[in-house]
This record gives sequence, structure tokens and C-alpha cells, in this order.
Amino acid sequence: MCNLYRLTSNVEAMRRLFAVDPSSAPNFPLFEEICPDRDAPVIITAAAGERRIAMMRWGFPPPVAGTRPVTNVRNLASPFWRTSLSRPDRRCLVPVTAFSEWTAEPDPVTNRKRKLWFDLPAQEVFAFAGVWRPTSEVDRFAFLTTVPNGLVGATHPKAMPMILAPHEYTAWLTGDFAAVCAMSDAYPDDEMRIIPD
Repeated sequence: MCNLYRLTSNVEAMRRLFAVDPSSAPNFPLFEEICPDRDAPVIITAAAGERRIAMMRWGFPPPVAGTRPVTNVRNLASPFWRTSLSRPDRRCLVPVTAFSEWTAEPDPVTNRKRKLWFDLPAQEVFAFAGVWRPTSEVDRFAFLTTVPNGLVGATHPKAMPMILAPHEYTAWLTGDFAAVCAMSDAYPDDEMRIIPD
């Protein structure tokens, strides 16, 4: 389960890639490490149909029995997620430059698990498939996970973030429920890498 990512791309690159309305793209700092319950930029579709950048907090409020924000969407059929997934206006793109997973086994030298960072070397910035919802405090987002590809699965065999290719952005933001659920595939191994230390 991905609970750490970064966004170190500049706003201009995000404007171009995500076709964002320039008036909605304020400058913001580089996000070297984005953790759950922290604010981060997401791309949403506004009422007039244009895409804009919005700052939201990572993690949906927990269910009644929970105590921590829910950051990853795993079960697409769950009523907890269905409302947001079924509404195009509640879907978003989560801009990312790299994400992290912890190794399953400790490093033999340090006896500590290592943090591995993954990125897409051909893309300065890419996007996770996300959903969002308003709350009384602040708008909140989460992103989908899917079965891991071989590269990520070697470190984290349970799941990996659902990465969208640029040609899928519009379909994610506008498609019907069945169509977006069918998009849940692992990103190709050969387009990803582990960032060298």
C-alpha cells in the first residue's frame, strides 16, 4: 500500500500535461515527501468543464470503526468508495513524480527496511487515478490501487498505485462507473524504474 509519494515537478509542466486552466494553477513548493493527512495538489474538473488544480488533504475520513484516514482505494465495489467512483465530478488526477514502497525484508547491513522510490523515467510527472470528496473541514482525496506489476510486486506484492497513461486522463475524469473500474490495470514494468540511490 502506497503511503508516501512526491511531487517535485514545476507548475508549468503540470499545466501542459494535464491541460489545466492557467488561472487555477498557483505556484506551490516542491513536495519532497507527501504523507497521509497532508495537503497536496490534485487535478479536478470544475463545473464549467475546465480542469483546475486544487489543494486537498490526502485520506478520506475513516469509517465509523476506523481511526486513521483511508488513503488507498482497494475494493472498487465497496459502498465506501462507490459514490465518488460513480460520479465523474468526484474523480481526480493525483500528480506524482515518484512513489515509495518499503522493502519486505530488512537490509542485511543496517537491519532496517529500505524505502525504494519508483518513477516513470520518460515522464517528468504522471498521475494516479484518484477520487475526492468534500468534508466540513477540508476537501479530501484518495487514489486507487491495483495488482502490482513485476517491478513493484517484487518489493510490495499486495498492490501498487493505479497509474494512468496521459491518453487515459480524460476517460478517467469523464467515463461511466463500469468504464473507469475496467481501467484498473498495473502499469507496464518496462515504463517504470526503481530510482537509483
